[in-house]
Amino acid sequence: MLRHNGGEIVGKGTYWNLSNGERIDIAEKGTLPVGRTYYRMPAAAIIVVAPVLGLLYAAFLPFIGIAMLAKLVAQKIGGGILETVPSSASFGWRPSESYLAGRRGRAKKAEASKDSEEKKD
Repeated sequence: MLRHNGGEIVGKGTYWNLSNGERIDIAEKGTLPVGRTYYRMPAAAIIVVAPVLGLLYAAFLPFIGIAMLAKLVAQKIGGGILETVPSSASFGWRPSESYLAGRRGRAKKAEASKDSEEKKD
């Protein structure tokens, strides 16, 4: 069995936690730390696997760059569309405005000032 969960009693060997790179050497029988998953592999296997993982990373790096560029372009295009849509749609509700004197009072003041301007002329 290659995979062991934390808390298991295991035999002699080297156990690796691949998520954080932790290595535990057990000389005889012992218990693995709880809450993690460990894989039993000799150090030679890790030395062989590491360059292969590096090669995979280097091979897929251009595709990662292309994906990041596509995401950036989509955000720029989508962001521009999202900025123009709210400005073109008006619903007549403006939460930042408050009519503490009321709309009627303002309308009466506007009519009164209009009448006084007409009388002056």
